[in-house]
Amino acid sequence: MVAWLLELPRAYKRLISVLLDIIFLVLSVVVAFVLTQNGERSSVSEITAAFLITLPVTLYIFVRLGLYRAVIRYIGQHALGAVLIGICSSAALLSGLFVLFDVHEKTNLIIVYSLIALVTSGGLRLLARMLLTQGNNTSKVPVLIYGAGSSGRQLAQALMNGEQYHPVMFVDDDLTLQRSTILGITVGSPDQIGSIIKSKQVGRVLLAMPSATRARRREVLEKLEDLPIPVLSIPGMSDLVNGSMRIDELQDVKIEDLLGRDPVAPRAELMNANIAGKAVMVTGAGGSIGSELCRQILQCKPNVLVLFELSEFALYAIEQELSAHVRDFNLETQIVPVMGSVQRSNRLESVMRSFSIKTVYHAAAYKHVPLVEYNVAEGVRNNVFGTWYTADAAIKAGVETFVLISTDKAVRPTNVMGASKRLAELVLQSLADRQSRTRFCMVRFGNVLGSSGSVVPLFREQIRNGGPITVTHKDIIRYFMTIPEAAQLVIQAGAMGKGGDVFVLDMGEPVKIAELAKRMVHLMGLEIKDEQHPDGDIEILFTGLRPGEKLYEELLVGDNVRATGHPRIMAADEAYLDWPQMHHLLNRLDDCCERFAVEEIIELIRSAPTQFNYSCATSDLVVNAACAVETKAQMTALSSVENARHLTSVLKSVEGKQQIA
Repeated sequence: MVAWLLELPRAYKRLISVLLDIIFLVLSVVVAFVLTQNGERSSVSEITAAFLITLPVTLYIFVRLGLYRAVIRYIGQHALGAVLIGICSSAALLSGLFVLFDVHEKTNLIIVYSLIALVTSGGLRLLARMLLTQGNNTSKVPVLIYGAGSSGRQLAQALMNGEQYHPVMFVDDDLTLQRSTILGITVGSPDQIGSIIKSKQVGRVLLAMPSATRARRREVLEKLEDLPIPVLSIPGMSDLVNGSMRIDELQDVKIEDLLGRDPVAPRAELMNANIAGKAVMVTGAGGSIGSELCRQILQCKPNVLVLFELSEFALYAIEQELSAHVRDFNLETQIVPVMGSVQRSNRLESVMRSFSIKTVYHAAAYKHVPLVEYNVAEGVRNNVFGTWYTADAAIKAGVETFVLISTDKAVRPTNVMGASKRLAELVLQSLADRQSRTRFCMVRFGNVLGSSGSVVPLFREQIRNGGPITVTHKDIIRYFMTIPEAAQLVIQAGAMGKGGDVFVLDMGEPVKIAELAKRMVHLMGLEIKDEQHPDGDIEILFTGLRPGEKLYEELLVGDNVRATGHPRIMAADEAYLDWPQMHHLLNRLDDCCERFAVEEIIELIRSAPTQFNYSCATSDLVVNAACAVETKAQMTALSSVENARHLTSVLKSVEGKQQIA
């Protein structure tokens, strides 16, 4: 019967609601008359007439207040307010009609009628909602909400009206909230989570702490890590405030919550120094770092923001995003999408001159370690010569500030990518020493969360696919930072540069990648599969270090580091070449790249002050393939010679036998 009613069209449901309200109101006045008149039958006709006039007015008020548009299972305060106003209006009208019809001493009847009508029309609706909700909860996943504050209450309310989760318990650290009831849900202590999960068959823990610091969230997650169920989180406060996400849009725990480091608020004077009211250009604007730099730069309101990018799709995506932001917030910044390669110096200079660029953030680079190992010449061309050509164009175009996005892999590099970035730093240091027209500085930092090639999304995808998780080495460690924090620090460091500065960002504590993988598995409610747990869910597979990969990364070449005016930014003093030496090295390197002479490229990089420790064999795919082809040709030629010699000996043998015969 209930299922049949729920499947009826909306118009039929409204008609049934109207009919039920008529029945409730009629019953209310009849019961009130019986209870208050003590068997007297006086003024029955007058009371009936007054009620018949009141009834359609009451229904009209219900309609005007939207009572019949409310869905029973989601009925809330508005609908109950409509019932209250309708019944009060009905009682007032009935009282006035009694005066008009000369009906005396019927105050008790009106009061009892009002109370019974409220209970029937309002209370039965609440009862129906409760029954429907409870019936619907049987198909929902029971969840526990960590945090009984305003966000937790909003989440619980949203889940009650949803179709997926059913909140069965709150837990909160606030002792004043524990053992209380909120929205009909009991609040418990975090120490009870284990027993609550078992007793209430909880399938998820939902973290409702959007405004908590990362350190606090990390502390909570450490408590929840060993639970046998997944831990999900509501969006952050910024996403909720700007309306980009709803409170019930649950997501996996963010990796920055596991790291637990809170960013330092950016200093406005440093953020604006090289950007506000100026023409700014970002190379590699469509990449992970480049695109976030563009977002942060746009908030500082430059006059012009030039997006310089080689990838057509990446340029289109970031241009669309930034243009929409300019429209939405009525900014006056001109967004200029420019396609081009940093290996074309005339294109770079033309763009910088045309738009009177004052600040350049050079983020264009090949950064994927194995891919650069497989393509040595192109990696060096893009990272070293691309930086040189961009910097040279900046000098010729009168750019005031040039900031290179470098990497911790440039410190005592063991791979070509890191070595090429260290060479790029040396180029800028030499140019800074040669002239003073353009201020050059470099900013080094480690891995950024969510960047292209980051292990975090890879691990998450591998876990969802059932594993295994691939980690190169059980002892490998890395530094991590969020992309927004890295971009803000790059901008602030660039404002502090005086010429040739190498800035190093404070990356916090290093993270052991294998432990990070384990924590991600546990927080998704799964178990690591190993020798101690052969029946676990996800196995961690150690694949071995890739070509040029280090167990750990460093941020400084030497110990010459000094503090700056920012707590997360340090400056390093490191050796470099003067420009004649650097220029000579670049010319020789250019010749080697033209000839794809990979071994000579490696030796030239070693000859510079890079501390390049390249111990692996050449991995360049083209060189290896060419060697394979050459070797095969030599073998084929050798085989042909051997075959010819063998044939000659056979012919001679046959000829000798014929002469004997």
